[in-house]
Amino acid sequence: VFQRMFKAECYFINGTEKVRLVIRKIYNRQMLAMFDSDVGHYVGFTPYGERIAKHWNSDPAKLEYRRAQVDTYCRHNYEVFRPFSVERR
Repeated sequence: VFQRMFKAECYFINGTEKVRLVIRKIYNRQMLAMFDSDVGHYVGFTPYGERIAKHWNSDPAKLEYRRAQVDTYCRHNYEVFRPFSVERR
């Protein structure tokens, strides 16, 4: 049995003033590559992950799409996330 996972997380600091998007690509419980909007590109953690990160980073349209997801995914859905993240304290 093989497991392939994709995980996207939004981190909100001071409301929507500072937003960070982290996307993780995981295979069999091992993180292969990660996109961090603060860094602005993919980072590989295994030899295979480094190869696919290099391939994804070579496509400027894909990188621009990921960078834009901070606004289109995180900030856009802030009102949905807020009751579960901000108001729980």
